[in-house]
Amino acid sequence: MAVYTHVEPDDLAALVAQYDIGTVVSCKGIAEGVENSNFLLETTRGRFILTLYEKRVSEGDLPFFVELLDHLAKRGCPVPAMIRDREGRAIQQVSERAACIIQFLPGISLTHPTPGQCQAAGAAMGAMHRAVADFAGARENSMGHRHWRAIAQGAGDLDAVIPGLQAIVDEELDHLDAHWPRDLPAHVVHADLFPDNVLMLGERVTGLIDFYFAASDFRAYDVAVTHASWTFSTDGSDCDIGRASALMRGYAREVALTDEEFAALPLLARGAALRFLLTRAHDWIHTPPGALVTRKDPAPFLARLRRYQAADAAALFSAA
Repeated sequence: MAVYTHVEPDDLAALVAQYDIGTVVSCKGIAEGVENSNFLLETTRGRFILTLYEKRVSEGDLPFFVELLDHLAKRGCPVPAMIRDREGRAIQQVSERAACIIQFLPGISLTHPTPGQCQAAGAAMGAMHRAVADFAGARENSMGHRHWRAIAQGAGDLDAVIPGLQAIVDEELDHLDAHWPRDLPAHVVHADLFPDNVLMLGERVTGLIDFYFAASDFRAYDVAVTHASWTFSTDGSDCDIGRASALMRGYAREVALTDEEFAALPLLARGAALRFLLTRAHDWIHTPPGALVTRKDPAPFLARLRRYQAADAAALFSAA
């Protein structure tokens, strides 16, 4: 979450007036995240999230996200509903941006999850995968393997972010292009299930949020993304085996990965580390100076990439 676009008070009041959610009490920008403009909206009837969709979310994709969240909610997954106005519309326009008002869910996102919390997150991801397996919608993963080379080219001067990064990225892209799997089980996945996109109370998951990178891809790739984001030290140099095995145990309670998927996990995790290295480097270079947004350092994902490249990387995915 972040704030790139501000909303005038009169425009906000007019927007909220279209809903049965009371009148505006306050609306405060949320600085966490990097993708959209987000606000904590408080009305006389409760709290909501107001999201204005920015550069990486196409307005044409919004019906897909609405349908996906409806599908998951009907199957008992803890996802936030997109609130409909009195005419049944979930997607609006404000400040020249597509916008939605979204249900506020209780819970907090974690900075340093425990093994128990990792296990709960793994189980929630597995339950989400089971629930979405029969979802009829589809969306190309614009941040997936097919697009990483273009993302690297569009990022700018990678060596200005980390000296020597361009050569590292070029070598890794060549390796992934030569070895990326083609026929693993696939369906719509979250593709960004970082700790800040999971709300928890203690060891109970109360919300899976921010589905705006959700797309059709390998389910094991989703596991790899979550492994990379939940199990490492802040600087990316160390994978906590206790947290990693707990995450995998939780997932295995809901979904049994195939032998082919397990074998592919180190490579998929290399891809996940590269994807977030590239997009963080892009944002490090291109984030507008006046934006209310916390830039995220790309270096910890370079460290993760190095760890996943190691000969013993498969051991990081053991549930034992």
